[in-house]
Amino acid sequence: MTNEKIKELQGSPFYLDEYGIKWVNDTLNSMTLDEKIGQLFHLVAYSNDEKVLDHMVKDLHVNGLMVRGGMSIEEVVFLTNYLQKNSKVPCLISANLESGGNGCVKGGTQVGKQMQIGATDNLDNATLLAHVCGEEANAVGVNWAFAPVSDIDLNWRNPITNTRLYCNDYKKVAKYTTNYIKEIQKLGLLGCGKHFPGDGVDERDQHLVASVNSLSREEWMKMYGHIYKTQIANGVKTIMVGHILQPAWEKYLTPGLKDKDCMPGSLSKGLINGLLRGVLGFKGMISTDATTMAGMTTMMKREIAVPTSIAIGCDCFLFTKNLDEDFAFMKKGYENGILTEKRLNEAVTNILAAKASIGLPKMKANGTIYKDVEAAKKIVGCQEFKDDEKMIADNCVTLIKEEKGVLPISAKKYPRVLLYGLENKAPNVFGFTNDSIIDYFQKKLTDEGLDVTRFDPNSAFVAYSATKGKKEEDKGPKKLQEGALQSVTGMKKTYDLLMYCANVATKSNQTTIRIEWSIPFGTDVPAYVKEIPTIFVSLENPYHLVDVLRVETYINTYGGSEAVVDALIDKLCGRSTFKGKDPVDSFCGKWDTHL
Repeated sequence: MTNEKIKELQGSPFYLDEYGIKWVNDTLNSMTLDEKIGQLFHLVAYSNDEKVLDHMVKDLHVNGLMVRGGMSIEEVVFLTNYLQKNSKVPCLISANLESGGNGCVKGGTQVGKQMQIGATDNLDNATLLAHVCGEEANAVGVNWAFAPVSDIDLNWRNPITNTRLYCNDYKKVAKYTTNYIKEIQKLGLLGCGKHFPGDGVDERDQHLVASVNSLSREEWMKMYGHIYKTQIANGVKTIMVGHILQPAWEKYLTPGLKDKDCMPGSLSKGLINGLLRGVLGFKGMISTDATTMAGMTTMMKREIAVPTSIAIGCDCFLFTKNLDEDFAFMKKGYENGILTEKRLNEAVTNILAAKASIGLPKMKANGTIYKDVEAAKKIVGCQEFKDDEKMIADNCVTLIKEEKGVLPISAKKYPRVLLYGLENKAPNVFGFTNDSIIDYFQKKLTDEGLDVTRFDPNSAFVAYSATKGKKEEDKGPKKLQEGALQSVTGMKKTYDLLMYCANVATKSNQTTIRIEWSIPFGTDVPAYVKEIPTIFVSLENPYHLVDVLRVETYINTYGGSEAVVDALIDKLCGRSTFKGKDPVDSFCGKWDTHL
């Protein structure tokens, strides 16, 4: 290791002491080529199968694994202890700690989506979020937070950022994310600003296509540059690079570059070495975003892209499309010169330095790296953190529009309620449950004494007999005919209040997060807003006003947990005031959404 590199590691963001410098240098010098190549990879833990885990840490020598939030405390503690015990070099164990410890362990506290934090309009709550994430992650052995999301809400159509980011004010994003980073790193985890060079401008998802941050250099530096400069100045240790193009900066840093040759951050030397390392001065560890995304795989041949991602300046290769093939591609890229020995050593050094900066070598040596299940159970999901969750919920629910006289609700005022549940239930993958929060919302309304009927598309029609052609008022239409909807008079006689509850949440690999109305004829569209008092609640996506713009009482909660629903019910019934402040433009920049 050169004196220049030693001096760099002694400074921000790693601040390695003499022990740390020696450990990094000795470990690097003792590694075989295969061990160095293995350290570039960070994979996903799908199970606790010991043969699989042994293959990853003993045969492939990976730098670590990511855990998902569907595993129990016992399972996560077993996993992290097994990895640390059986790896030659202590492992990085990562998780998406964007909204709470639920990102790494089942039963972890979902403090609140980042936009819930933004809606509280209190910067200290970003610190609180990081504190709960850090404590619960530490308890089970997770040491790398893939958070905070550092993007800006500049396009309400974006299908992947949505409630994952704080707000649309870049100055506030810089403050919220920096507060999170400082607290999570204070607790001994690596923080991670993501997704450089910045999401939220485009309306496409990098899981499906390489998206574009289309701002000019000046606009980018004013907004995203400000966020990353602030994080870097405050010591963020890792930054995740997305499969996002930034043509203005890349063309400036690579004169003569043609449009077809522009690359996303994960494959762009100009954006990594020129902008992130050079202009912004970042000296920490750089990770790609998931390399399974089409935003990377469609940009160049996989065999070339794998080693190129490291060659252009990334240090860590996140996930694999095919485990054995990607390892072979990386080694072949080294052998044919795409990835030089100097760049390989530099990347591994940065990874080892990140590990040393959070004390992993010392912790492995003295045994404190191993976690205890019973101790973890006292921390994960504890009452203190659940109280924090309730506090965030109480302060984030936002009344965006209000029709005079509609609120508050009660069984006396609105004894008969028709509830429209709008939901895009995610498939049950990675161990996550698939329970409907709208069922819980309906139960809470019923507990208030309201007679709640759940909307059924078929019940909205008057049935027609296919043979006699006579109207029948039954609920099982024999033949649906456009225009044969239930009468306004009938609706007014039957219901006192129409309540909409939308739980249309952001998911990866989708192109939109708009409401899909019932088929046929969109019978659940808010068509009676001038006839019957109507309230629309969005638990997740804050931008539904663009599709229900004539609804005059509209509420955003920015998250769909039970704690949020409990707080929402208190506010609907007048027991609590609406405290949230809109962190974005819920009116989507349109004049008619205000009406």
